[in-house]
Amino acid sequence: MTQSVINSPIRPARLADALNTAIVVLDRAGQLLYLNSAAEQFWDTSYASVLKQGGQFFFAMNPILANAVEEARASQQVVTLREAELIVPHGQTRIADCAITPDPSIEDAAILMELTDIERHVRISREAQLHAMQLSTRQLVRGLAHELKNPLGGLHGAAQLLERELPNAGLREYTKIILTETERLKNLIDRMLGPSDRPQKSSVNIHDPLEQVRRLLCIEAEDCVLTTPLRWKLDFDPSIPEIVADRDQLIQVLLNLGRNALQALSESQAPEPCICVKTRVLRQFTIHQQRHRLVLKIDLENNGPPVPENLVESLFLPMVSGRAHGSGLGLSIAQTIAEQHQGMIEFKQKPDTVQFSLILPIHPAPKPHEARQ
Repeated sequence: MTQSVINSPIRPARLADALNTAIVVLDRAGQLLYLNSAAEQFWDTSYASVLKQGGQFFFAMNPILANAVEEARASQQVVTLREAELIVPHGQTRIADCAITPDPSIEDAAILMELTDIERHVRISREAQLHAMQLSTRQLVRGLAHELKNPLGGLHGAAQLLERELPNAGLREYTKIILTETERLKNLIDRMLGPSDRPQKSSVNIHDPLEQVRRLLCIEAEDCVLTTPLRWKLDFDPSIPEIVADRDQLIQVLLNLGRNALQALSESQAPEPCICVKTRVLRQFTIHQQRHRLVLKIDLENNGPPVPENLVESLFLPMVSGRAHGSGLGLSIAQTIAEQHQGMIEFKQKPDTVQFSLILPIHPAPKPHEARQ
């Protein structure tokens, strides 16, 4: 029996402890009357802790919830919030559907809040939409790249033949320009097509490639214009088991993400530039509609400027970049490699933090042809 049931003056409400919906009941002074087990999990706290802090615990960092409660009191009508992003202790967020009922039929109660955690459903839905958009865009880019390769090859060959026939050495400078530019375009198209090699997988301790990437970025940071020397915060979980992956491709993914952070810190002249790297294990996590028992999550955070909102939805599409001299291929290639490992890259940001997360299954499910074998 939970602490909330023991201390709650609302005896009939003890049945709510069996619900998945978070239930919070406040009196007319805004003090807590009841908190069910689902609410304790949702807010990552206990009934006794909220009693000490008072009812403002729920509203201090969530003005949207406070405004909804005031609206419900004033109108004496149920107020609903859809996909509200709420902040819980330790700065974590929850996405929930909320219903605020004024004057419920409960003794001494003034407000009944019902919160349904839909973060997982929203994340999976958004992920599916973005994944579909990325696949269609990638197919379009691949088709366009293959169409461009043929005339480029003909142009390159014709320029070579012309260079041999020209008697004037001065005229050959023009053919050299044609050859150089066609070769540059060919390399760009190859990069647009993404990695062509299949992953050469083996057992990898993820902290080894992470340390190598950190050393490489430390060297690159010496050539960047930073306000102060780059700081690192490392928060590693040493109990993480080895994963089956292509070590070189993992380094490429992490290096692309790290370089993005370093370039953002340099170009924005962020005060006290810092990159934080954290590794954790998550349980029962869904990637591209495939549920995995255990996944590895690697967070790379930096305190640079936020990504413009108009670029957030298309961040992983090829040729999309927020930098003046960016190619827009680094994140697209990183996402492709992650998907080849049955994983994905997530993006989140707050006003003072930009975070990219590489998520990989620790025990990936076999692909259909592998399962048959």
